[in-house]
Amino acid sequence: MNTFFRRLIEKPSAWIAIVAVIILLLLAFAGRVVAPYDPLALDTSIKYSAPNSTNWMGTDNLGRDIFSRVIAGAGLAMQSAAVVLISAALVGLMVGCLAGYYGGIFDEILMRLSDVFIAFPGLVLAMAIAAALGPNLTNAMIAIAAVWWPGYARLVRAQVLSLKERDFVSASRAIGGSDFHIILRHIIPNLIIPLLVQMTNDVGPALVTSSSLSFIGMGAQPPTPEWGAMVSQGRNYILDYWWMSTFPGAAILATVMAFNSLGENIRRAYQIIE
Repeated sequence: MNTFFRRLIEKPSAWIAIVAVIILLLLAFAGRVVAPYDPLALDTSIKYSAPNSTNWMGTDNLGRDIFSRVIAGAGLAMQSAAVVLISAALVGLMVGCLAGYYGGIFDEILMRLSDVFIAFPGLVLAMAIAAALGPNLTNAMIAIAAVWWPGYARLVRAQVLSLKERDFVSASRAIGGSDFHIILRHIIPNLIIPLLVQMTNDVGPALVTSSSLSFIGMGAQPPTPEWGAMVSQGRNYILDYWWMSTFPGAAILATVMAFNSLGENIRRAYQIIE
């Protein structure tokens, strides 16, 4: 583990990514406290204000402070990504362990089920599920998690197929260890780092998918300060009031780049020590 962390932080890009992610997480937990204004407060007397010393990112068509809304949106972005990826990883962990450890009919049924989900483009399937459940952020997270779990199931299955042949598993089985004991004590602990690597890499795509659903009206609904919804609200004013869409769009870009960089550095460190 010490080798893993040494490898992780040996490049400047890793430090930059770590600092950026820490800032995003701090904003996610304390964004409403540090935001200079209420992100939902209306003041039509200052609507369409360009970025200035009072409103650093300007105001929108209802006079709401965009900087405060972008900060508040960080919490929603991190919440959406966390719920989606944790849910998908848990389902994928269960399915992958069953398919990889027991094989046979379990493997065939569960992997063919995952093939059904993989056969559809992820965003299109998420749109269909979100539309069926109803347009709100909770249903959007459910829809994205339903699309994301097959990737984790296949990752876990591949790891389990290798792990179950290791000597420590054979030794546990030889002394009478039950399947549940072997999976819980010997298989799953060895899956944690691969899952974390994959989850870190998936934060960016999950955030983009969530923002895309909000952009087309199937995710967060107004007046929720969600980045994708803010970009959607400002797109009709992009030529005259560019800041309405530009700053929340830049927040999405910066977040995706930070997590992609962190995920790439974690993947590299893991591959070196594997």
